Amino acid sequence: MTTKIKYDLIRKPIITEKSTILGEHGKYVFEVSPSSNKISIKKAIEEIFGVKVKAVNVLNQKGKVKRFRGVIGRRSDVKKAIVTLEKDHTIDLAGGVK
Repeated sequence: MTTKIKYDLIRKPIITEKSTILGEHGKYVFEVSPSSNKISIKKAIEEIFGVKVKAVNVLNQKGKVKRFRGVIGRRSDVKKAIVTLEKDHTIDLAGGVK
């Protein structure tokens, strides 16, 4: 798998209060490409971060309809992957922030 394809599949980590709690149990949440599947997500995470993936759960979040100053719009659909790592493997999503 080429580097460009790996980074097109895994768009960005999702860092929220809920995902931080999951991180304490070896689970990490990423926004992924809508065309990706569990196998390709697993391979990309293992190659990018150098960890061993135990399981991948995928969910499709539909965009909400929102109104702003009388204009009706719609948020984008998002595909998320919850990646469970093997014991003693971690990913540092802080990026060196102290």
